[in-house]
Amino acid sequence: MLDLKLNSAEDTDAFGRRLGALLHAGDVVILSGSLGAGKTAMTKGIAAGMGVIGLVTSPTFVIARVHPAGEEGRPGLVHVDAYRLSGPLELDDLDLDSDLERAAVVVEWGEGVAERLAGDHLVVTLERLPDDTRRAQLRGVGQFWEQRLAQLS
Repeated sequence: MLDLKLNSAEDTDAFGRRLGALLHAGDVVILSGSLGAGKTAMTKGIAAGMGVIGLVTSPTFVIARVHPAGEEGRPGLVHVDAYRLSGPLELDDLDLDSDLERAAVVVEWGEGVAERLAGDHLVVTLERLPDDTRRAQLRGVGQFWEQRLAQLS
């Protein structure tokens, strides 16, 4: 487990960029935390680190947005907001398995729903602290993520 303090929106973005630079097609990142914890801000940083194309905004009403790779050989990004999904079956209806061949998938509000997308995945729990800073706890599931977390610390 990796525990970080993010003092500002810029820190959240910078960390997201570092994480995004490490992502490959097939990676699943699950973001959890209350409203305003920084899930979409983190995703914007991840997208920038991946170099994907398109403006990253919360996909709350469309459920999922696809951002193509900006460079040959790099993965695209599928950004999912699972807040309005009633469970894993509705997530299955999005057919994200086929996207994993060419994209990394970041799922906001995905804990308890998105783990089944990949045996190895990363869970990032964001917490907004009283002083308006953020705490990020990263928990890698599977041997693959344990190794990559060491690169982020």
